[in-house]
Parts: sequence; C-alpha cells; structure tokens
Amino acid sequence: MNASIIFVILLVLMLTGMPISISLGLTVLSFLFMFTQVPLESVALKLFTGIEKFEIMAIPFFILAGNFLTHGGVARRMIKFATDVVGHWYGGLGLAGVVACALFAAVSGSSPATVVAIGSILMPAMVRAGFPNRFGAGVITTSGALGILIPPSIVMVMYSVATNTSVGALFMAGVIPGILLAITLGSVTWYRARKFDYPRMPKASFGERVKSFRESVWGLFLIVVVMGGIYSGMFTPTEAAAMSAVYAFFVAVFVYKDLTLKDVPRVLLNSANMSAMLLYIITNAVLFSFIMTNENIPQALADWMLGHGLGMIAFLLAVNIILLLAGNFMEPSSIVLIFAPILFPVAIKLGIDPVHFGILMTVNMEVGMCHPPVGLNLYVASGITKMGITELTVAVWPWLLSMLVFLVVVTYIPILSTWLPKTLGMM
Repeated sequence: MNASIIFVILLVLMLTGMPISISLGLTVLSFLFMFTQVPLESVALKLFTGIEKFEIMAIPFFILAGNFLTHGGVARRMIKFATDVVGHWYGGLGLAGVVACALFAAVSGSSPATVVAIGSILMPAMVRAGFPNRFGAGVITTSGALGILIPPSIVMVMYSVATNTSVGALFMAGVIPGILLAITLGSVTWYRARKFDYPRMPKASFGERVKSFRESVWGLFLIVVVMGGIYSGMFTPTEAAAMSAVYAFFVAVFVYKDLTLKDVPRVLLNSANMSAMLLYIITNAVLFSFIMTNENIPQALADWMLGHGLGMIAFLLAVNIILLLAGNFMEPSSIVLIFAPILFPVAIKLGIDPVHFGILMTVNMEVGMCHPPVGLNLYVASGITKMGITELTVAVWPWLLSMLVFLVVVTYIPILSTWLPKTLGMM
C-alpha cells in the first residue's frame, strides 16, 4: 500500500512538469509528514551520510574533463583520424562518426557531450558530401549513446553510488559490450550505406593515417591514463577522474592550444552548473531510496517475485520493460538512482551478478536516450541538425532496433559483461 502511495505522489508531481529532482524531494517530504513517524533528524543524517561517498567526487571531475575536451579541439582530431581509417568504406563518413563517437566516449564519459562534440563537426561535413540528413542524424544520435557505456561513464558512477558496486569493475565490464555495440551500429551504418549507394571517401594513404593519428594521440592517451591507471592500481576511479581533468586541461590549453587561459573560467562554470544539477538529483534520490528501504519495499518485491516462482529470465525481462518505459519520461541519472535501489536487492536474491546488472541498466539507459518523448540525445541532435523530434525518431529507428537486439544479447549472456573484470581480478 505504501509503495502505491509513494509512486502516486511521485507520478502526480512529475505530471505537473516539475523537474525530477524536486519531484523526488517533495515526494519524500510529503510521505514523511503524512504517512510515517520517522524523525526528521534521521532523514537529515541520511541526507549527509548518503552523499559523503568518495566515488561521487568522480562525477564533477569527469564532467570537467569532458568539457575541456569538447571545447579543446580533441573531437575534430579524432574525426580526422577515424575518417582516414574507415572513410573509404561504404558510408565512410558515417562509419567515421561511429568510430569517432566510440573514441570520444572513452575520454568524455557523457553521451550528450559526445553527440555535441562529434555531431556539430561531422553533420555539416556529411551533408556537404551528399549524405541525406536523416542518415547522418541516425548515426550520430545513436552512436553518441556510447558515451555512457564505454568507460569512463558517469551513469556507471551513479549505479555504483546507489548499489555500492565497484566502479573499477563496472568500467572494465563496459569495455567489451561497448566495443560490440560500436561494431553493431557500424554494421547497420555500412549496410544502409551500401544498400542506398551513399558516397565513399578517397582512401587515405598510410602517411596520412600516421599524421592524423599523431595529431589525435594526445586525446587518445587519456584512455590509457584512466583505464591503465585503474587497472594497474595506480589510481582509484575517483583519482583517475581527477587526473583526467588535469590532463584534459593541459592538452586543451598547452598542447592543442584551442582553448586559452581566458576560456578556462567559462569551462569551469559550465562544469560546475552541470555537476550541481547531478549532485542535487543524487541528494534527493538518496532520500527516496531511504524511504523505500525504510518501508521494506525492495524486500517485499523480492519476496513476492520469489514466492510466485518468477525466475531470473522473467525478472530480467521485466527489468528491461520497466527501464525502457521509464526511459520514455526520465533521464538516465534519475532512472538509475530511483530504480537501482529497488531492483538491485531482487537481482542479488536471484543470483544475478551486480556488475552484469549494472551493465544491463546502462544499456537500457543508452536506448532510452535515443527514443522519444524525452530521449536526451534526440533533443541534442535536433539542435544540431535542425530536424524535428518526429523526423529524428524516424531517422534513428534502424539503429535503435539494432540496439534493442543488442540489449537482449547483453541481458542473457552475462559473460560479455563479467569476463574482463573477472580476468583482471576485479571481481
């Protein structure tokens, strides 16, 4: 009964158009005052203890690193390198977009940042080369979603905060699924380009490829700094995030010199605004999780499912449906912070690996960012391409369909997520 009351209050507040973070906070306060005897002192204590986790510090640092790279010319050099490598294949510029998004995702940790950085440069070039607007929009909108699966990933940090799962293990678990999804999206791009005989770029010489690699290597080396530092044990994920921010600042200002010292305060302010927004969502989500746990809702759900004989396969199917439906109305950070504390205890009781469950949730978030009505990538791509949301939705469907197939594969073949972290001794 209490679960119904909580979700009815939350739904009513969301339907008024109120931001998710404020809806969460008001839901908690309303329920506390009207339906419980929980002392407010314990809520205040939970508010502070819930967000004093070291892992949360990784979020502003990864956001700062991504902003330095977005404004610092790294994306342009990665696109040039990707174009020289795969541009001569069918749909060359489209394939270059997938490769560039995968590379930029591995240094930014943010899906919208990837769409903006790669799309704003590549989309005009594709139109000039003779590609239909819809083709380019479909490629960039869906490939940009790689930003939250290929590590480092802000969404994975959120999941770690909500479930106390190792961030390092999650980062390593995202590598193989991230590469496989990039290959899947690239295959759809190549097939459609071949089917409709879209333009191909002249084949770059070996010398041109070496030159473009040398120009982009400073940005690519950030992958080594983050992943190599975590795997070697030199850094914790949070320390790796701080190092990535310092390194990105150095590369953007002193190596590529696309940013001047005068531009740095603007980048810092943008990063602070975005970090404050996410941390405010986390704060309210921590309170929401506290109420759910206090009312024994996750435990009751787990007992109900086990009592009705629902096994792992049915549960995972239900999770995918719930998360895909939530993706219609909410953005990824809110979904993870609300649903992870509810679904995670059930998953553990059913024997599902917590790292595999985290990757499953992340892939669901990727799909949610690419479909209406609130798919964030659609809105970002709409701003770049000047296309309406309806037209963009039609444009992305071939790639979105392949992402749904990929989601099923990742859901029921857990070794794709768990093999690498287990091999590296992180699980």
